[in-house]
Amino acid sequence: MRVEHFNNWQVPVQQYVQKGYWHTKTLGQELKDWAKRYGEAVAIVDSNNRLTYRDLDTAADALASGFSLLGICRGDRVLLQLANKAEFVVCIFALFRLGAIPVLTMPASREADIDALCAHAKPVAYITTSTHLGFDYGPMQQRIGRKYPFIKHLISDDGRTPGTLALSDIRGTQPTDLDEPEYQDTALLLISGGTTGTPKLIPRRHTDYAYVARATAERCGMNHNSVYMAVLPAAHNFTLCCPGILGALSSGGRVVMCQSTSCDEAFELIESEKVTHTALVPSLLNLWLEAREWERADLSSLQLLQIGGAPLDPSVAARVTPVLGCRLQQVFGTAEGLICVTSPDDPPDVILNTQGRPVCADDELRFVDANDNDVPPGEEGELLVRGPYTIGGYYEAPEANSRAITRDGYYRTGDIARITPQGNLQIRGRIKDQINRNGEKIAAVEVENHLRAHPLVQDAAVVGTPDADLGERLCAWIIPANGQHLTLVQLYGFLEANGVPRHKFPDQLEHIEAWPVTSIGKINKRKLSEMSAPFHS
Repeated sequence: MRVEHFNNWQVPVQQYVQKGYWHTKTLGQELKDWAKRYGEAVAIVDSNNRLTYRDLDTAADALASGFSLLGICRGDRVLLQLANKAEFVVCIFALFRLGAIPVLTMPASREADIDALCAHAKPVAYITTSTHLGFDYGPMQQRIGRKYPFIKHLISDDGRTPGTLALSDIRGTQPTDLDEPEYQDTALLLISGGTTGTPKLIPRRHTDYAYVARATAERCGMNHNSVYMAVLPAAHNFTLCCPGILGALSSGGRVVMCQSTSCDEAFELIESEKVTHTALVPSLLNLWLEAREWERADLSSLQLLQIGGAPLDPSVAARVTPVLGCRLQQVFGTAEGLICVTSPDDPPDVILNTQGRPVCADDELRFVDANDNDVPPGEEGELLVRGPYTIGGYYEAPEANSRAITRDGYYRTGDIARITPQGNLQIRGRIKDQINRNGEKIAAVEVENHLRAHPLVQDAAVVGTPDADLGERLCAWIIPANGQHLTLVQLYGFLEANGVPRHKFPDQLEHIEAWPVTSIGKINKRKLSEMSAPFHS
């Protein structure tokens, strides 16, 4: 299965192959190479397993055989909802070998999300964990299975859910007649990272996904001595491939699966497994920085902490090295393609205030105004991108593709950005994260940064809420520092003293103890906007 939407641009396949971006191998074949190269080195660690590269390769073959005997074959979609365990990695490589396509969803996804994904992707199997962090997935899995007759197999990690097969019971011997995929075929379907509406499905090729893993691993300085800890869900693009799990494996390193975002578990694993690399979103970084005040685990092995998924306040970024003792790498990425990172040897100003440079020299970036005209160099515009690993369209979504992909192959990221004179990317916010207050377009991230500068504010999020007079009113939500209360009058005085224009002052101020978050740990602004209305009425 391949997805291309554009009409006036031909993907330069041979150019990408000749330049070494695209290997003519599938991800399943890549694992074969890694197993030959790294053999008895430990590849995957979780609370119950320590798998070598050879173990992982053998387990993937056996599970691919079992899936094949169930009738799962090349091109079939398989919904995969597993926690951060070794089984997740074995499953995706088994499906890669088979040419079946994992549809990756987060452990935090619930029935409405799963229902929408199944209706769209029409998977032949649904694989999930029995229980995770107190949630029993069995009843949900059973209801979904009864609703959709195209789901032929319900599989759980341990088989404890009635009516399901256990992963361990469907392994077989390696079949010799597999209809193996080609390197340009779709390897997996990721879900889009938006917090509103039904997620779109993002098809990634075997060859371009393998390239991203290699390229980002190189920019992170990974090698066979590296130890990557997966803290965010493994099904997320950031954790899986930026460089994440696949980047660590391509380097001969070790992957440690952390099953929760708890600082207690994460810090203990960093100390015991000598973790060198990991990745967080800003909301989790704030928790780590706070926990470090009392948690005295030895984090000295940690070399590099990646932060991405949402804007990082420079004042928070500046605390990473003093508090955690490691280097910071800012990451801007989309599951649809483009990845930009700062480099470890960049000067502090670049690391604290930009999202770095694209990982590929052939990433093509444009910055356009509302009429799709290129803006002058250095000015802000919507970021458009095409290149060796950016998608040509969403899965089975012609209407979305007509909006998201230009006819000459550029993907519209929806991000407002600029390039600095030194060539570094600065993300200014989302087009949809702009609040239209009385005709004035206000970037939420700008107001949030002003709010975080207040001594009584630990963290802040700004959302727009419908208003009969203003169109949208500006509602500020804050987590107060040390439980203190901030009034709107106090906030106005602070903003005025700091030269913030009056039209950017919040119309409404609400306090909250902890953020509602999406399944990948991003602040759920849709929920905050919904919560704002009752306070105002």
